[in-house]
Amino acid sequence: MSYPWARRVGGMASSAIREILKITERPDIISFAGGLPAAELFPRTELTRAFALAAGDPLALQYGPTEGYGPLREYIAGVMGQKGVPLTAEEILIVSGSQQALDLVAKIFLDPGDPVATELPVYTGALQVFRSYEARLSALPGDGHGPDPGALERVLREQRPKLIYLAPTFNNPTGRTISAARRRELAALLEKYAVPLIEDDPYSDLRYSGNPVPPLKAHDAGGRVVYLGTFSKTVAPGLRLGWAAADKEIVAKLVLAKQGVDLHTGSLVQRALHRYLTWSDCAGHVAAVRREYASRRDAMIRAMQRMFPPGVTWMEPEGGMFLWVTLPAYLDAARLLPEAVAAKVAYVPGTAFFPDGGGANYMRLNFTNSSPPLIEEGVERLAGVLSRYCSG
Repeated sequence: MSYPWARRVGGMASSAIREILKITERPDIISFAGGLPAAELFPRTELTRAFALAAGDPLALQYGPTEGYGPLREYIAGVMGQKGVPLTAEEILIVSGSQQALDLVAKIFLDPGDPVATELPVYTGALQVFRSYEARLSALPGDGHGPDPGALERVLREQRPKLIYLAPTFNNPTGRTISAARRRELAALLEKYAVPLIEDDPYSDLRYSGNPVPPLKAHDAGGRVVYLGTFSKTVAPGLRLGWAAADKEIVAKLVLAKQGVDLHTGSLVQRALHRYLTWSDCAGHVAAVRREYASRRDAMIRAMQRMFPPGVTWMEPEGGMFLWVTLPAYLDAARLLPEAVAAKVAYVPGTAFFPDGGGANYMRLNFTNSSPPLIEEGVERLAGVLSRYCSG
């Protein structure tokens, strides 16, 4: 049938990662494709108790304020303070996963055709959001320390982007972290050119080595940075609960946008999470998750060092959930994927993270969702596929 679709629908596309995950539902496939936490590490006993206690409060089953549950907002403001970002609860908006916050920020800032500057490769969920609002994407040249400040200033001066998107800590997909010095330079440019920036930060609590780096928002003198956080990686993604931290004027506009979407994030889940965070040893839980994920990262790196053919290289991140692998320039990871699936192992081709079709000789591997023995077996299967095509 023919329907009168809105123009923006023409720019929408299914997430390449979601499509790959349909394949990897087969129990015989070892999947390095999804950005999934380890389900066996979820604090199920503590969350069950927290939900039972929260459900005893009638207000947990009632409509609530769009801004979110007050005590939870206060708790998050405290967390941000520990990260070097002193905020009040009025500068926090509770959202249904930080992906919703990303969509809401785009909604309040972008008109069709507006330029958005972002580093490449970039998180596929961000690409989906910006495409849905018909934005024009501008790539920010950079290096191993993040976007180059000189290049960013040229983009700001010549292209006048309406919005900038960055994931400064353990970027998805590369795992790269922007240095503290580079963050200060970027923050100064935001102020000079009066441009808002989305700081997407789902992974900073998953640090396994090196020293923590304060968020870019810690250097945000003029309220230009909208910081996005989530509990999906440190508690459980099924809660669909995150937050946006921003200047009060921005939060007020985000509240209006959210009211038109879902009125508010679920009252019960907010109150249950607050009970969990304040009554349980959540710090001990996160520390245990870090230890396990560090062992899985190291297991994948050791296996690749032993088994991957010459010419295949990778970045070794200090945290996060992914390893970014570079194949020889003559290989196309997307073309190799069917053969990998036939060998019962899966990954995400690099093209999923480039809006212009680049990135053919890259692949993203997730190490958090498989045990070390499965990682060993999966890398062996993938190495077998690569060895047939790498000329050394």
